Amino acid sequence: MRRLSRFARHQGGASALEFALLAVPLLLIVVGTIEYGRALWTQQAMQSLAIATARCIGVAQSECSNSGTYSSGKTTAYVISEAAKLGVPLEATNVSVNASTSCQGVAGFATVTINYRFVSAVPEFITALFLGPDLRATACFPNQG
Repeated sequence: MRRLSRFARHQGGASALEFALLAVPLLLIVVGTIEYGRALWTQQAMQSLAIATARCIGVAQSECSNSGTYSSGKTTAYVISEAAKLGVPLEATNVSVNASTSCQGVAGFATVTINYRFVSAVPEFITALFLGPDLRATACFPNQG
């Protein structure tokens, strides 16, 4: 009985136990915040890229045209290469470009839509982000030519 009472009063491992109990939730909060920030940054980067690409089509920049004529293949390659610079791996199936469409009921616009499934850096750790949310960026720009 004496040993049991002495063991109950001993404070030697209390800090280690408290740390063990709090470390996992704290780590989940920190990593979750970082991953949420990455997802938000990726969405903003894709939106900026969609706007830049729609403008590229609308003003017939050389990155999106062959001698002033719109090129779907060149435009898609432009989006993929610019996304790779931002660390967002895209494929041609993720990008939809249209040089002559309507935007909110007004004709004569170039539109770009980029779809991307965000992948967490730690998918096993945060199971909610394992498959990742689908991110979508769309932009319109009036054709200048």
